[in-house]
Amino acid sequence: MNYRHHFHAGNFADVLKHAVTLRLVAAMQRKPKGFLYLDTHAGRGGYDLTGAARGDSLERQPEWPDGIGRLWTAPDLPVALAEYVEAVRAYDRRQGNLTAAPRFYPGSPALVGAVLREQDRMVLCERQPDECAALRMAMARTPRCTVSESNGYTAVRAQLPPPERRALVLIDPPFEGESEFADIADALRKGLRRLPDAVMAIWYPLTRRARVDAFFEALAGASLPATLAAEIEVADDDAPIKMRGCGVVVVNPPWQVAAELEPAVQALGQLLAQRAGAVGRLTWLVPER
Repeated sequence: MNYRHHFHAGNFADVLKHAVTLRLVAAMQRKPKGFLYLDTHAGRGGYDLTGAARGDSLERQPEWPDGIGRLWTAPDLPVALAEYVEAVRAYDRRQGNLTAAPRFYPGSPALVGAVLREQDRMVLCERQPDECAALRMAMARTPRCTVSESNGYTAVRAQLPPPERRALVLIDPPFEGESEFADIADALRKGLRRLPDAVMAIWYPLTRRARVDAFFEALAGASLPATLAAEIEVADDDAPIKMRGCGVVVVNPPWQVAAELEPAVQALGQLLAQRAGAVGRLTWLVPER
């Protein structure tokens, strides 16, 4: 899977990932003590949706209308989704959009950077030089923010445990190689060895169910703490769609997060459906003890 994100910004995968991430940040901030937010594959920080229709050589169908576009004016959203949409709206306004439709879409660095407290800190890793340069520019005015042109998997081991002794780690790789799931599992094990209470969030695509199920089995056999998976499928198995869904695994989910996420994830299964068989679900891979 070659996930060139500026073509996909604001799509259904971003909606799930960013709604979950913001809910995790809010949960971490219920305690007064600060924490480290580590983003292992941070991207460029923000995206102009007017460029989403321009491919390498041909015009392409933008994906954001079936993602953030579906939620932009949707009424009666669950709290987690309503707060996510408002965060995207605030970013869109700060970037100068005065139209009714969304134009500027924030990556996870911009979303989290906007809500950091004085006692919180963020480290953003991006190994692609051009993307990292854009990220540095996008986050230049964000206090307590470090941008590193580095391998995010290595950063998990290097940054944990942080001085704060609390951390939220987002692992959101491009899934360009066959070893990605193995690399994630390795980083997860090393990170939890260094900080057992770290909250680890891992985004993954639903392309072949068997690969994801094998990944889940590996996680379940790794003596993990409480772990849940929030998934949406926008179409059933037979749909001619390369990525028919995605999910976010959350290790050590903070108190009450599951109850807050469940109605949001279920609503996304309906709101973002592209074909029959769409669904949103929250599943415990390792139950809370």
